[in-house]
Amino acid sequence: MSPVTHFLAGWAGFEGWLHNRRDRAIVCLTGLAPDIDGIGIAADLFSRLNGGPETNYYQAWHRLYGHGITAALVFTLCAALLGRERARVAIAAFLNIHLHLLCDLLGSRGGDPDDLWGIHYLGPWNTGAEIVWRGQWELVSWQNMLISIALMGIVLARACRKGYSPLGLVSPRADRVFIGVLRKWRSAW
Repeated sequence: MSPVTHFLAGWAGFEGWLHNRRDRAIVCLTGLAPDIDGIGIAADLFSRLNGGPETNYYQAWHRLYGHGITAALVFTLCAALLGRERARVAIAAFLNIHLHLLCDLLGSRGGDPDDLWGIHYLGPWNTGAEIVWRGQWELVSWQNMLISIALMGIVLARACRKGYSPLGLVSPRADRVFIGVLRKWRSAW
């Protein structure tokens, strides 16, 4: 699934369990962390644009280094060390990483029905144990769009009710304005 969907899923799943802005940001970013193994795409692009040899780091690395238990434990430890409520952050981060993995198993297939994207849960130490779901839908599919829209609805509804949104992770002032607008629209309906 897209990084936006991963972010929204993490926010919808865990923001209510976390008591401060910093911990919410850490857990939401930890839910995006598995995709760090997609950095190979930058090396591939750099090589291509500079007339270098054709590389395939993205395909070789993505879902191998960041999408397994080893990375989940490292990301969780980092999140816990950075969080204020360390135990709560560690649990939420670990669960959010696994929510990311589940979302990828559900909806990250390429355009070809056989272009399935599996998860090397024991990677990079054991690349033979790949988890693949044969019913995986395309990355650009109506299912992913519907999930993203539903998550956006959940996030906006909670923002109206609670008085804060993910925008507050970047700018509390802008978030207050945004919440005011949302509440005005809601009352107009």
